[in-house]
Amino acid sequence: MIQILHTYGRLLLQAMGQTLLLALCGLFFACILGMFFGLLSVLKNKVCNVIAGIFVDVIRGVPMIVLAYFVFFGIPYCLNNMMGVSFTLTALQAGTICLALNCGAYMAEIIRAGIQSVDIGQMEAARSLGLPYWRAMVRVVLPQAIRTMIPSIINQFIITLKDTSILSVIGFPELVNSAKNVVAITFMSFQTWAIVAVMYLIVITILSKVARRLERRLNRGR
Repeated sequence: MIQILHTYGRLLLQAMGQTLLLALCGLFFACILGMFFGLLSVLKNKVCNVIAGIFVDVIRGVPMIVLAYFVFFGIPYCLNNMMGVSFTLTALQAGTICLALNCGAYMAEIIRAGIQSVDIGQMEAARSLGLPYWRAMVRVVLPQAIRTMIPSIINQFIITLKDTSILSVIGFPELVNSAKNVVAITFMSFQTWAIVAVMYLIVITILSKVARRLERRLNRGR
């Protein structure tokens, strides 16, 4: 194990950095998608509700490994055949899209639940003061909803971080993919995967403690 750390420790740390980068990029775009579809799901409009429901159900109903293959191989294939141009996605681009879609579906539900947790009287009071619907949503409802959403968002980030391991199937140089290469070179499977497990455990434990501390702080601030 010491030998692996000495020889490949820097490689594994760089791979963990790539893993965190991919998770952050995926979560950033997932928040945008989640906010959009989460707001659609709480509007008093059946068409918007149906669109949000279809997005959430379809994405959550497709295994992430299938989604990864579809984004990385399927989308370029379809565009190349339809448009007749050479179009490819890098592993980072495809991985970000895949994580954003998968995480965005769950974020939409988190945001929908957060908005619905705010007393409906808050919106009615804001509207009675003359605020338009969207301004009341942004200035009154969302700030209160975010207080309850932040712990769930951090937990979703932890899940997304672990899901990056699936994207080794499309060749992204994240931690699991790099560990496979180390095992192929050294034939030290147990030691390598033990190191990877500890690396994941350290990062996820830190994030979990941050989530708990933030949740306690938010609860005290109510």
